[in-house]
Amino acid sequence: MARKIVAGNWKMNLNLEEGVKLIEQISEYCESTNLHQVEVVAATPFIHLHKAVEMAEGKKLSVAAQNCSEKEGGAYTGEISVSMLKSVNTELVLVGHSERRLYYGDTNQVVNQKIKLLLKEGLSPIFCVGESLEDRKSGNHTSIVKQQIAEGLEGLAGTDIENIIIAYEPVWAIGTGETATPKQAQEMHSFIRDLLAEMFNAAIAMDISLLYGGSVKPDNAREIFSQPDVDGGLIGGASLKADQFNELIHIGSDVLR
Repeated sequence: MARKIVAGNWKMNLNLEEGVKLIEQISEYCESTNLHQVEVVAATPFIHLHKAVEMAEGKKLSVAAQNCSEKEGGAYTGEISVSMLKSVNTELVLVGHSERRLYYGDTNQVVNQKIKLLLKEGLSPIFCVGESLEDRKSGNHTSIVKQQIAEGLEGLAGTDIENIIIAYEPVWAIGTGETATPKQAQEMHSFIRDLLAEMFNAAIAMDISLLYGGSVKPDNAREIFSQPDVDGGLIGGASLKADQFNELIHIGSDVLR
């Protein structure tokens, strides 16, 4: 059965003091409530990782990095390697986020390299895919997502992808206040699940967690999380406010089963 996950992506927000306070507030809430097997993840900026992992140890909270290098190491100023992330006990890493693709040129091939390095080191990628508004309007959204998944997972066997989480993020619904309708989210998640069954097998496809990422908020989360192929959310702006994120955790725990 697919893991049920509520993950927050802080992006380039919060200084260390602010981040520590937010981790405390999230962790306190998680410890005080029955999460019904829902996993909670905070994807923090690099400067927060070591402290956040220490604070989350033994708690109902996992910490993720927002990116990694596709290189194992060397003269790559400013980059963070997978082995560095592993050394601070990071468990999960976002790869292929639309902002990395758009602003920093992460191609499907680069994403594939990152995924392979993460799996080699025993870390779990949160593999992000999604289409632009232009692709959606032109009807190319499924072919774009299919290409991203096929090329992102190229060269991997079924046993390789057991620890991969896939996050579908319609680019047109990130930071815009727009949200895919629950029907649109379900349609794409179902498409992705069927594609994984075709590429690997049905059992593996059912065990892969599919998260929806695109302006998820307390007022729309319940309906989105209720869709049969939605296993949780990758939350952006709402993950920066403890009250909103904790409410999303509550909704996820109540709905995601």
